[in-house]
Amino acid sequence: MTETTETSKTTSVGRRKLLIGKVVSTKMAKTIVVEVRRQKAHPFYKRVVTRSKRFYAHDEKGTAHLGDVVKIEETRPLSKLKRWQLKEIVQRAALVVAVEEQPV
Repeated sequence: MTETTETSKTTSVGRRKLLIGKVVSTKMAKTIVVEVRRQKAHPFYKRVVTRSKRFYAHDEKGTAHLGDVVKIEETRPLSKLKRWQLKEIVQRAALVVAVEEQPV
């Protein structure tokens, strides 16, 4: 009898959604904007259509940079628009340092 209650507890816990996308903005404090692209066939024309959506994600330490590919996880509402948090950085973007041109 105790075994059945333990199994019901483990099955009742739902999984959080995970998405992979590209960081398109890091201008806010502790917040990144991640763009997730999806491809699906059009129901009538049968052509592949690319759809994209932006998600606001919480980045506590500010580790993600512009152009990084990140994995985000669904979480409780953190603000008006933030319902996701940064799980891990899958691929880092190449950091390009701007070189100032000196007049000749």
